[in-house]
Amino acid sequence: MYRLREERADERGQVGIGTLIVFIAMVLVAAIAAGVLINTAGFLQNSAEATGQESSDSTTNRVQVVSATGSHFQDGEVGVVSLTIKKAPGSGNVDLGQATVQWVGPSGSYYQLAESGASGDPDGRFGVSTVQDDDRSLPVLDSTEDRFTITLDLGDDDAGVVTGGNEFGEELAEGETATVRITTTSGATTVERIVVPKTLSGGSAVAV
Repeated sequence: MYRLREERADERGQVGIGTLIVFIAMVLVAAIAAGVLINTAGFLQNSAEATGQESSDSTTNRVQVVSATGSHFQDGEVGVVSLTIKKAPGSGNVDLGQATVQWVGPSGSYYQLAESGASGDPDGRFGVSTVQDDDRSLPVLDSTEDRFTITLDLGDDDAGVVTGGNEFGEELAEGETATVRITTTSGATTVERIVVPKTLSGGSAVAV
């Protein structure tokens, strides 16, 4: 009888050790799984923050058009369009040297890049000049007080009138319209509609 009880005690000891081994294995698996989940959560959080920042930049880092004028009249047509711009409210710094301008006019669509800025094979180059720039940051809008002018040279009758730019497309005739899209490096786009008055007479420039 005593020997039978001793064997049962040994069996219980073996069962206890087996249970302990299984428990330790489960703890290790749980710890590894927790580590994987923590790393995955951190990665997803970083990705979400980066995506959120990019989305924010694409809507806030944009320019605002203060005024638009047409000049260099040739036979009742506007040869040069100038857009005075500033940073939009809440925008970060905007480098016009890396911005893209799309011109959609009566004769078609044209892409423009700054003469001294982004590389590529555009249809033309736009000029950038200073209206107000206390810290001389041209072509970067880094202050709410900065005012720069983007100048677009239309047609081929105004050679050399736009500093840092070249000609493209055709002049805008009286009553014609066009659309300008200014896209910054963050993807934010500003759209401005250009409308030439039905009559161009007197003066050297007109609001468009």
